[in-house]
Amino acid sequence: MTHTIQPNNPEVTAAPDATDVPATDAVPRPAAPSAVPAALKRRIPKYSDLAPLMQFKKPEFSREARLKRASTIWDLRDMAKRRTPQAPFDYTDGAAEGEITLRRAREAFLDIEFRPGILRNVSSIDLSTNILGKPSRLPVGIAPTGFTRMMHSEGEYAGSQAAEAAGIPYTLSTMGTASIEDVAAAAPNGRNWFQLYLWTDRDRSLELIERAAKAGNDTLMVTVDTAVAGARLRDVRNGMTIPPALTIKTVLDASYRPAWWFNFLTHEPLTFASLSRYTGTVADLINSMFDPTLTFEDLDWLRETWKGKLVVKGIQTVEDARKVVDHGADGVVLSNHGGRQLDRAPIPFHLLPGVKEAFTKDNSDAAIMLDTGIMSGADIIAALALGADFTLIGRAYLYGLMAGGRAGVDRTLQILEKDMARTMALLGVSKISELTPDHVRLLNK
Repeated sequence: MTHTIQPNNPEVTAAPDATDVPATDAVPRPAAPSAVPAALKRRIPKYSDLAPLMQFKKPEFSREARLKRASTIWDLRDMAKRRTPQAPFDYTDGAAEGEITLRRAREAFLDIEFRPGILRNVSSIDLSTNILGKPSRLPVGIAPTGFTRMMHSEGEYAGSQAAEAAGIPYTLSTMGTASIEDVAAAAPNGRNWFQLYLWTDRDRSLELIERAAKAGNDTLMVTVDTAVAGARLRDVRNGMTIPPALTIKTVLDASYRPAWWFNFLTHEPLTFASLSRYTGTVADLINSMFDPTLTFEDLDWLRETWKGKLVVKGIQTVEDARKVVDHGADGVVLSNHGGRQLDRAPIPFHLLPGVKEAFTKDNSDAAIMLDTGIMSGADIIAALALGADFTLIGRAYLYGLMAGGRAGVDRTLQILEKDMARTMALLGVSKISELTPDHVRLLNK
């Protein structure tokens, strides 16, 4: 026989037998509504409740307050666009032809999946690293950019001083608007590198190399992807010239950006500091001065001439990466010139794993650096995880420069540092050396 055991609860009574229920009570009655919690009862708010919420701040319109509101590099780009005339902004923001390469480079960093580890001690994050034999407080440096004082009057001085303060390398371009000596004087305690375009006039190139060495630059970065100028159509459509020309269009544009034009007109005229005075388009300058006959033998000449670290920028295949190392390079920069030369060029981030594998097989200790497409600290961490030793930023820092001069470059580096530290903590790593390819998966689209 089966027995039903009732819970020992004096408040629970046995259910009446169905035969004992009157016919009129056959339909269950709805339960009585429960009491409304006090927190959900409406009331007139008291002043004591409102007072802590009423913390109105005085509006701040200073440059520092404006920059502080930028949380991403894209925010700085928006600020830069509002404050910079169209031609200089497009010179920075644009790329070659249909700008497919630049778009793909940025998308490459989006088409990944981070694979975090858990239950790791990430209370302290160390972003320092070593590059080309010396320490860097962050795994990112400032890439060479031409005609930088066109973006903002502080130009290369802002970039080099911000890099010095952040403890990272700064690279001055051959087409810079501040001289090698002036940049060295502006950032005497910084780590300054010099980027070289080899000209048809080797004596002029040799003069620049000697000046760079004398000024204390420890690294020479030779760019090899400019046999001819890329078709930068935004510049063509804007009538971009050196120096910027005052036309009806530029005067109208100036009315919306008076601060830029005031700085432009009240500072020293813009020129390429390492070149003779030049008037014309950037493309015409490249095509008239840079040597389309360069070969690996010219790299041998550079290696014999330059006694410091030698880096080759513009590497776009695994084979060329290996070959320049065989010809004496201490490092390579995987770069398609920010998409400003050959459109539909290889994407450095995609090239990275192959170059890393090849160098490992060769037992090469040459440094692998990467630029193009970096717009966040997470992008930098992804590159380091896939094998890069270091990264360089061009547009990202120029957006900050256009948004607020030296303070804007500082803000760029602050944003990237915060991004990197947060990403590493969420990945479960506390220092750069702990990053591995297992932390990143490339998604198949």
